[in-house]
Amino acid sequence: MKGNNSEARYYPKSKVELHGFMAYHYDLMLDIVTLGGYPPFIRRVIGLMGIEPKDRILDLGAGTGRNACLMMGYLSSEGELIGVDISDEMISQFLRKCSDFPNARIVKARIDRPLPFKGGFDKAFISFTLHGFPQEVREEIIRNAFEMLRDGGTLFILDYNEFNLREMPLYLRIPFKLVECPYAFDFLRRDWKGILADNGFGEFEEHIFFKYVRLLKAKKRRVDGG
Repeated sequence: MKGNNSEARYYPKSKVELHGFMAYHYDLMLDIVTLGGYPPFIRRVIGLMGIEPKDRILDLGAGTGRNACLMMGYLSSEGELIGVDISDEMISQFLRKCSDFPNARIVKARIDRPLPFKGGFDKAFISFTLHGFPQEVREEIIRNAFEMLRDGGTLFILDYNEFNLREMPLYLRIPFKLVECPYAFDFLRRDWKGILADNGFGEFEEHIFFKYVRLLKAKKRRVDGG
């Protein structure tokens, strides 16, 4: 849910719901802000997902489709990727970027509401989106991912690591406070492995980038508790 059109902003304090100019130029601005560091970073992240050629992947908050196109590079014609986003601007970019992949599609829907398709996905991916919601909404999104995954399927959360903001160097702390929404500060303090465990996930793995960013991997436990 990287963006939202101007007619329906569900969480006004959030900064992951983009529209207009920000939505249309999201990828370019991300590249500029990271001084060109984002493309090699996200390629490395996608490579760590262990995508198999026949996987079914759910991309929550799929945005412009940049990440989806990278994931599609690992899938065969028997694999499938479904993106979910609420923003018309983002969806139009996803469709353009992923036009060469007939087994990639995107659905206009809210990721914090029941999703309009059956589960059975092998992997679910959510990138720099979860922090931009109130905690009760984050847990709804996690429960959605749980319902969509097959038993043993994997949820990947790429977002901020847990850290004490006061210990962040001043030259990073000031921009973080200026750029991020109020929900993000709460996100940093949460025990995400504990929250995921309470929602049916286990077997955690994590990869830390730049100290403050984490790819957290969690497997869906069998519904019968196994």
